[in-house]
Amino acid sequence: MNNIMPQSAPDIDELEEELKSKSEIKREMHKMQDFAQSLVEMSKHQRSKIPLTEALLEDMVLADKIKGKHEAVRRHIRHMAKVLMETDLEPIHHAIDVMNNKHQQETAKFVHLENIRDALIEGNNETAEEVLTNNEKMERQKLKQLIRQAKKEKKAEKIGKYTKVLFNYLKANLSKS
Repeated sequence: MNNIMPQSAPDIDELEEELKSKSEIKREMHKMQDFAQSLVEMSKHQRSKIPLTEALLEDMVLADKIKGKHEAVRRHIRHMAKVLMETDLEPIHHAIDVMNNKHQQETAKFVHLENIRDALIEGNNETAEEVLTNNEKMERQKLKQLIRQAKKEKKAEKIGKYTKVLFNYLKANLSKS
């Protein structure tokens, strides 16, 4: 009998890494170039929130300097993609996800306030009482007055000045709590 030992799992993984096709390598490189491009297009404030390595920080400074020179930027992004291939991208992706989620949270909060405003205008007294009980800073009389004015506007099919004022009043008082 032959004493052939079966290959262990790490050896198979190493072989698969070595056997990447040229097309796969190119796809990965294009993906990294797109990612580098997105990093370059971010504002300096956004980039300050991302944990970049020293090399990437220097690359960002250079990218900002050569922004108007198309061919130079293209070459620099290719260079950055090579640096990114050797960098642990997990913390960078996590920071970007947190930034994107913050925007989604703001949007959800905005939609929630719009829904409350619309319910108040429709005449939902339960919503009005709930808003007033949960937010003691809100003035009952002012809220009722804004709701009445917004209802009049809606009935007259006018542009909603008081609808906006009601929304801003809700935003100012509900966001703090």
